[in-house]
Amino acid sequence: MSSTTSDAPYDPDAVVAGDRAAFEALVRHETPRLFRIIKRYVSDDESARGLTQETFLQAYKGLDDFRGDSKLTTWIFGIGINLARSHVRKRRREQPMDEDTMDRLQPQFRMGHYVDSFDPWHPEQSTERNERKQLVRDALDELSDTYREVIILRDLEERSTKETAELLDISRGAVRVRLHRARQALRSLLTQYFSDDTA
Repeated sequence: MSSTTSDAPYDPDAVVAGDRAAFEALVRHETPRLFRIIKRYVSDDESARGLTQETFLQAYKGLDDFRGDSKLTTWIFGIGINLARSHVRKRRREQPMDEDTMDRLQPQFRMGHYVDSFDPWHPEQSTERNERKQLVRDALDELSDTYREVIILRDLEERSTKETAELLDISRGAVRVRLHRARQALRSLLTQYFSDDTA
């Protein structure tokens, strides 16, 4: 069975076997997607380029470790996400949001009803507004990596729950729970800016 999509301009089996030309074709094809994901984590282009290169270098050196449990690209992107996580942890100056704060940002219920009025908020719509992208990014930066990365992969990169689970090495149920909590926290952080929206 193929390790990646059938329309890719490279042979995944040849990549796994160590074929240099096939790996170079993979790098050319997958660099834009990998760069975009890593840049969601680290923000600046220079760091994202360096981490993208390091990802492919580590992947090439570690091809013997690829077990074929997931798509080849999922395995490689997982390496990139781990490198981006480490980079962010080293550079982050302030402590990200803890679980107690996350709990306080969740909706409050009484007798099975929301205590406050609740209007659904869709982060993907907000990020499309150029003048508000920085507000969303600042709010994302307040979340811990545990919650921030599910928003990045599911809402911004539009990955499936299955692929997100594979990339983060967690269950699909954990993806759904984290995504729900992260969305609620972001809604609470951003309501003051978006509460008057009619879109």
